[in-house]
Amino acid sequence: MYGCLIPPTMSSSSKFLSMPTTFTITFRLSSSPNIPAIPSPLLPNPSNPTLTLSLYLNHKPRIQFLQKPSKTHQNLHRPLFSSPPNSPTPPPDHQPEQIITAQEALLELLQEFGASEAEATVVLSNSPRYLRMLVDGVVELDELGTWGEWEKEGRELGGFKEKVRLMAKEKGDNGKVAFLEGAVGLSLSSAMNVARHLSAETLPGLIEKVNYVKKIFFSDSSDGGLIGKNARRMMMHLSIPIDEDLQQTLSFFEKIAARRGGLDMLGSGDAAFRCLIESFPRLLLLSLDPHVRPFVEYLENIGVPRECMRNIFLLFPPVIFCNIKVIKTRVLAFKEVGVEEKDVGKMLIKYPWIISTSIQENFKKVSSFFESEKVPKMSVGRAIRSWPHILGCSTSMLTLMVEEIGELGIRNKKLGQVISKSPQLLIRKPQEFLQVVSFVEDLGFDKETVGSILGRCPEIFAASIAKTLNRKLEFLASIGVSKPHLPRIIKKYPELLVADTDRTLLPRMNYLMKKGLSRRDIAFMVRKFSPLLGYSIEEVLSPKLEFLINTMEKPVTDLVGYPRYFSYSLEKRIKPRYWVLKGRNIECSLREMLAKNDEEFAEVYMGVGSMLVPPPP
Repeated sequence: MYGCLIPPTMSSSSKFLSMPTTFTITFRLSSSPNIPAIPSPLLPNPSNPTLTLSLYLNHKPRIQFLQKPSKTHQNLHRPLFSSPPNSPTPPPDHQPEQIITAQEALLELLQEFGASEAEATVVLSNSPRYLRMLVDGVVELDELGTWGEWEKEGRELGGFKEKVRLMAKEKGDNGKVAFLEGAVGLSLSSAMNVARHLSAETLPGLIEKVNYVKKIFFSDSSDGGLIGKNARRMMMHLSIPIDEDLQQTLSFFEKIAARRGGLDMLGSGDAAFRCLIESFPRLLLLSLDPHVRPFVEYLENIGVPRECMRNIFLLFPPVIFCNIKVIKTRVLAFKEVGVEEKDVGKMLIKYPWIISTSIQENFKKVSSFFESEKVPKMSVGRAIRSWPHILGCSTSMLTLMVEEIGELGIRNKKLGQVISKSPQLLIRKPQEFLQVVSFVEDLGFDKETVGSILGRCPEIFAASIAKTLNRKLEFLASIGVSKPHLPRIIKKYPELLVADTDRTLLPRMNYLMKKGLSRRDIAFMVRKFSPLLGYSIEEVLSPKLEFLINTMEKPVTDLVGYPRYFSYSLEKRIKPRYWVLKGRNIECSLREMLAKNDEEFAEVYMGVGSMLVPPPP
């Protein structure tokens, strides 16, 4: 199939062309050789099929034909897929002298609006899009020749510089748009939107507020992604109806999550500040003295360091608009479970939502729930103080976990002890908890023993099987502890399963090896005395080893037969008994020296009914 265009006759002039009144397009259709040519109403001649399409206009408008658009027009009407707001500024299309003149005009204006010369210079150097908008506007009016309308209104027009000044004043923002782009870092469109909310604010007042807020809340450049990580955790464990303030916060998170870098941007000072101002421009309407400064002072009084305040404002921005008296009342509410104001300050850093209306209401429900479960209030307070995220969990979700924990014999006071040690266990999904229970059972424990392990070290049941528990089993296997020995080791010292491999277990094992013990020796010692690798090098292992080798003059291999040596107090047991034995020229093993109680030791080595401890020589 192909077609041809039959052009109409068009009248022309030097500048304008008439729009044609008729376009005729004829299509000639080729028939397939395999299909018989059958006449039809649409194709009366199947051997030579054609289709004609005619377009008609009822009038003859006169249009300017193929006129090249001005550069100013191109600048004002950018392509749809233009550079994003924060991309590098494209080079200006204007003459250098125009840009320089416009810079001089804007610098003067910013100072007239109240900025200092230094402040105006910073703004000028970082607001190229605002500057170009002014220049584009002036050039456009020059090209269109519409300055006459301004002159009719009695405005005096001078050169290019005066026109730029006039254009800037006509915007009516009094320098705030330039400041928001240049000092805050907003895109031009965002700066103009925010400036509309600040129409009653002066430029000096705005500068003071921005400088104060950035100094107090955004002085550190980055937090390593901790704020973003906490934001995700807070959202993950929220299962209650939310109030308007929390809804605004979640919307704020959603906007940031959609940008490059996601919620980790919350930890980047400048980027986080821009996002905060874009979403909550009312922040810049707050008065510093009657509102913001007293709020900051109150947070400091309840134990919130200034460097941590941005955690609170980024994770719960609407808090800055709250009445200070309301916040104080909500902080005092936690005294019901024994949580003091200083502790609430630490809780705010972890979970700022605790002073929201929704969390306050749920706190009452959670307190009543644990009271019905006969859990002591002090245990509930310790759990909330340690892990306030549980206050975002509904009581129906808590009930599911409490029931599963109760199946292992942990109830009432025991439940209070468990949640005090590991409150995050309460916000686990029941199926995740049951997976850990099965994991522990597979190590060779019955249900009763699993309950005992839960009561002693609940952190195990809040840990990840893949990232934590399996890694400990791999470590034990790597030093020579075989699977048949695991039940005895873990039953005696279940904390081993949640000890940090890289920062705790490996450094202590390497220390003992440097002192002359082999990997096989250490594995044997762990089998006999499970807590061995749980002792601090600085506080326990090093001083006791030094005394053994340098003072007692015993070989380090003596520890292989009696690793429990490290469990005794150096000052109250090891040293006194050594000096007694030395004074009597008695040689004995570590077990003989330390395993007996005081009466037995005195009877065997001193011939008296009680032990007298002589001072060391």
